[in-house]
Amino acid sequence: MAKKNKTKSEEEIDEKDQSKLQDKEESPSESKEESSQDEDGEDEPSKEDESEDSELDKLTKDLERKDEEIIELKSHIQRLQADFDNFRKQGEKQKQDLIRYANEGLIVKFLDIYEDMERALENSSNEEELREGLELIYSKMKNTLEKEGVEEIPAVGEKFDPFKHEALLTVDSPDHENNEIVDELMKGYTLKDKVIKYSKVRVCKKAKKEE
Repeated sequence: MAKKNKTKSEEEIDEKDQSKLQDKEESPSESKEESSQDEDGEDEPSKEDESEDSELDKLTKDLERKDEEIIELKSHIQRLQADFDNFRKQGEKQKQDLIRYANEGLIVKFLDIYEDMERALENSSNEEELREGLELIYSKMKNTLEKEGVEEIPAVGEKFDPFKHEALLTVDSPDHENNEIVDELMKGYTLKDKVIKYSKVRVCKKAKKEE
C-alpha cells in the first residue's frame, strides 16, 4: 500500500511538472505576442513623428527662402536709393551750373562789342572817326539785344501805364491829355514780354477846374 501511495504521489508530481512545463512553453509565445503588440504600437507614433518632421523641414526651407528674398529686396532698395541720391546730386549740380552760366552766351556777344569799342578808341585819330566807330558799336549792341528778346518800352505820347512806366514828375501841359507821357527821362525795357526796367517819365496831370 505504501508503495502504491508513493506512486500516486509521484504521478501527482509528474502532472504538476508537466503543467509547469506547458505554462513555460506557452509563456514565450505570449510574450512574443505582447512584444509584437508593443512594437506595433510603437510604429504608429513613429510615422506621425516623421510626418511632423517633414512638415517642419518644409516650413524651415520656406522661411529660409523668404529670408533670402528679403535680403535680396533690401539690397535692391539700397541700390535704387544710391542711384537716386546720385541722380539728385547730379541734377542739383546741373541746376547750379545753369544758373551760374545762364548769361554765358550773352556775355560772349558783349565781349565782341567790348573789343570793338576798345579798337575804336585805339584807332580813332579824331572825333569824327571816334563817332563813326561808336555808332557802329551802338548798332551792333542794339541788334544783339533785339536778338535776345530785349525791346524798348514806348513812352512819349503813350498813356501812362503803371505796369510799364514810373512817373517821376508831373506837369500840367495844355498840349497833352491827362495822364499822357510828356517826356522820357530814362528808357525802359522788356525781355520777352517781361518788364525788366521801368521807363522813368514825366506825365501830364491836368489841374482840376474850380467850379
